[in-house]
Amino acid sequence: MPGTVWPAYGQAAFIQTGRSHVQAGPNQHPAAIASVAKVMTAYLVLRDHPLQPGEDGPTITLTDADVADTDRRRGHEESVVSISAGEQLTERQALEALLLPSANNIAAVLARWDAGSQERFVARMNATARSLGMTHTRYTDPSGYDDATVSTAADQVRIVDQTMRLPVFASIVSTPSATLPVAGTVHNTNRLLGHDGFVGVKTGSDAAAGGCFAFRAIRWIDGKRTTITGVVLGQPGDDRVAAGLVAADAMVDRIAGQRAVPDLQQRTLPPPTAPRSHRPRLRVHVRRP
Repeated sequence: MPGTVWPAYGQAAFIQTGRSHVQAGPNQHPAAIASVAKVMTAYLVLRDHPLQPGEDGPTITLTDADVADTDRRRGHEESVVSISAGEQLTERQALEALLLPSANNIAAVLARWDAGSQERFVARMNATARSLGMTHTRYTDPSGYDDATVSTAADQVRIVDQTMRLPVFASIVSTPSATLPVAGTVHNTNRLLGHDGFVGVKTGSDAAAGGCFAFRAIRWIDGKRTTITGVVLGQPGDDRVAAGLVAADAMVDRIAGQRAVPDLQQRTLPPPTAPRSHRPRLRVHVRRP
């Protein structure tokens, strides 16, 4: 693959329909992946508790301990959604909270619900990574907030491609917003949805990881409808979320053969529909219904 396909910074990889192996760019090394880690969390939850399209699944009752954990995380300026003790979330609603506004508190809730404890869930995350050949990946938490959760772009493409085969996951990550019982309407942090063929998947950003984005886009290449599934990590910029999105958008253009694209710094994104929700500086503020 020509070097011009890859972002100038960080690392990236992709796989497209009709190809059996991951195309990996330069600089592949274990690095913090921030909330892209939530793809694995969702995969394990859906593997252990499968949902069919249209199903909401079992309910998860939130506790005083969950509220205390949420307050602690909010104090650290983590990405959270508001909850209350006794609130009931369906499995689907919990996954929507995990994947759209990128709620770290719900990642912890799902880990305990699925495995009994975060520690056991993280062990499952790592075992699954090994089974998928993700040899440069180590998960230390279910949300990616911990900078010791590291992977490569090439490794993450494997889990993203695997998880997008689950129709419920693909449906959720392609959804612009969802409504939760207490938090109200929450919005997808992926501002590329509905633009340039993008149909998912998951943003991530923090000081250690930079801008990260696991993505899927559908483009016409050589007259064929082609699915491009990729990951960019470590994108620099003041707005880290936007940096990841812009890098992926330009990369897909190049893969599709549309090489006359502006410099990354000149590309623009659709205007945000809701506040972003990634640490360290930003906190989720949800709209009330």
